[in-house]
Amino acid sequence: MAVEMVVFGVVQGVGFRPFIYRLAHDLGYKGWVKNIGFGVEIHIEKEKESDFQDFLLVLQNNTPPLAQIKEISVKPASHLGLERFVIEKTKQEESFVFISPDISVCENCSKEMMLPADRRYRYPFINCTDCGPRYTIVQSLPYDRKQTTMKSFIMCPSCKKEYTNPLDRRYHAQPIACPICGPQIKLVQSRTRKELKDGIDKASSLLKQGKILAVKGLGGFHLVCDAQNASAIKRLRQIKNRKTKPLALMAKDMAIVQKYAHTSPAEKSQLLSPRRPIVLLKKRKNIRHIAPHLDEMGIMLPYTPLHYLLLENIDLIVATSSNQKDAPIMKDESEGIDDLCDYILTHDRPIHIRADDSVMKVVEDQPLFLRRARGYVPYPQPVPKALESDQHILALGAELKDTISVYKNGYVITSPFLGDLDEYQNYRYFEEIIQHLTKVFKVDPKMVVSDLHPDFHTTRYAQKTQIPHLQVQHHFAHVLAVLLEHEYPADRKVLGISFDGYGYGADGKPWGGEFLVADYDGYTRFAHFAEVPLPGGDLAAKQPWRMALSYLRHAYGENLPVFKAMQKISPKRIKGVLEMMNHNINTPLTSSCGRLFDAVSFIVGISPAEMEFEAEAPMRLESAAARRIRGRYGFEISEGLFPQESHKISFLKMIRSIVRETERGVPVSDISAKFHKTLAYSIAQVAEKAKQQYGVNTVALTGGVFLNRRLVQEAYKVLERKGFSVLRPIQYSPNDESISVGQIAFALKFLQRMK
Repeated sequence: MAVEMVVFGVVQGVGFRPFIYRLAHDLGYKGWVKNIGFGVEIHIEKEKESDFQDFLLVLQNNTPPLAQIKEISVKPASHLGLERFVIEKTKQEESFVFISPDISVCENCSKEMMLPADRRYRYPFINCTDCGPRYTIVQSLPYDRKQTTMKSFIMCPSCKKEYTNPLDRRYHAQPIACPICGPQIKLVQSRTRKELKDGIDKASSLLKQGKILAVKGLGGFHLVCDAQNASAIKRLRQIKNRKTKPLALMAKDMAIVQKYAHTSPAEKSQLLSPRRPIVLLKKRKNIRHIAPHLDEMGIMLPYTPLHYLLLENIDLIVATSSNQKDAPIMKDESEGIDDLCDYILTHDRPIHIRADDSVMKVVEDQPLFLRRARGYVPYPQPVPKALESDQHILALGAELKDTISVYKNGYVITSPFLGDLDEYQNYRYFEEIIQHLTKVFKVDPKMVVSDLHPDFHTTRYAQKTQIPHLQVQHHFAHVLAVLLEHEYPADRKVLGISFDGYGYGADGKPWGGEFLVADYDGYTRFAHFAEVPLPGGDLAAKQPWRMALSYLRHAYGENLPVFKAMQKISPKRIKGVLEMMNHNINTPLTSSCGRLFDAVSFIVGISPAEMEFEAEAPMRLESAAARRIRGRYGFEISEGLFPQESHKISFLKMIRSIVRETERGVPVSDISAKFHKTLAYSIAQVAEKAKQQYGVNTVALTGGVFLNRRLVQEAYKVLERKGFSVLRPIQYSPNDESISVGQIAFALKFLQRMK
């Protein structure tokens, strides 16, 4: 009796073949297991009659922690009379090899690390096939120790024995190490590089003294200080040139998290997951200078053995990325880390590819990514079968919050968050990641895709490649990313609601409040926010008072109301901006939803005149919203003069109402709650019109504005009540990080049409 199985999913680089070996060994089966393409092939046989159900039952219900089985096919096979079960080597030409993300230290390794009798007692690099560094140490494939940054560490006999024993949980764990043969920790004074004794214990002591440390992690350095030391945090903010932007925290354990923040079961599950993201949680107890003006803060749990040892004697630390403003996280001491800290807790295991911490919220028990990086990259995304192509594709994303995606053999691999490409170091990182992804995954792109904007760095890069080049409208790419992630049927349309701050429109104008009736073939701009001037262009995205003035002028003409918020701005500056708009000087018209949030946030008096970081004004507005509110503001949806003309949604009634309520002293919490509810109802009304005209029953919510938890919840509530199915990004961020994924979908459909 014999069968052959093919297992599809995340089953490579996660200890799956050793798991199959041990399973076959325990159940008395002979045969083999090997990697094939994006799956694993298994041959099992027995001399005695068997239905193989015992093997299948364990395979389906008790896989390795990091494995994700999507499909198992089983068929009869010839009995070969094999004498044992073996793990066959992968033939590189047969396989598009998967690399696991970097994973937090597992429970078994954590326990071993704290056993005095264990040879890895208190060793900060303990790992096994279920945990440890992966993506950030891989230099090329196949994934073997000599192809990683561990190649210079020669295994001692004890580690070698574990590494070569298929029954050991460290079988082929490429980062395997111990105090005898592995990486070592070193604590140095930042300026002099003088080494200090008792590395980790001394580091904890220095933190309690108010010192700032750079600590080397999996994908780069954190800047760390005691979260209870206000003066240390203030000094860290000065070093980072960060006045109000939130700082991430790392807590010793869940008890500490729950002391300072509220956690739902779903949020707790994400915090404790092997991926260990930063999770934004509602504050239970405020910590000074961590997240000013906001009702939530970002917290993560330790994810390396080093973190656990560092937090033995300190409950809560600030753990923010070690980067100069807008630059990528630092991975090497030579990149200027000395200027940012007092001491450096480092080690000699090189980081090949930098990767920042992932950041998410949890909304309706599902992730809502602000930043997708460590722990999630480079998990593959399958594309719908109808779109598969044998061509390789490179998608370059947009300009801000950029990512790169590559397509090969039915799957998309997306890079970590890269940042804003107008910063030189981020652009270098962008070039570095293109080289890395195409090399590691052996991608030979025959097509390159970029945004429609002619002046983006990504567009210019694509034009220089000499590869056939496609360009995709920004908001359409947002919608396509959702369709691809959910493997949405190619023959059905969706109403894609793409709300963000800016995207280059098909007419050359700055779009951002868009309702697109779309499928993979194309889109119709069904509706959009009524356009208002964008005074000063990009400057208006940094100074919310400019957009407040634009909306007030649009609502009241020249007879502008005088109220407290506008008194922050000098009459001379107000006059100058009004003259710009009156004479149409550097004031393009925009339909941006993000800029509407800026305007309202400033009008109600909670936004600064100039934002330190993107979306600061909208974040403050969201945080201020009351939990429950009755009523909403008025808005108007124009019908358009011609059948194909887009509907326009005007919020001038809402702006006038908000001004009146602000002048009357209505609490900002009530105004904010009604504002969010009004937007949700405008979404629902446009959706009903799209349903009447196009028969659309599904709505996709995407774009950076949908990082707003309150808006997502309100929109879901009203849309589902009206009978719509709602999609949103789950595995990706709704912001511009997902643009490269949508660009892949566009290219695949283009290639399909060319057949």
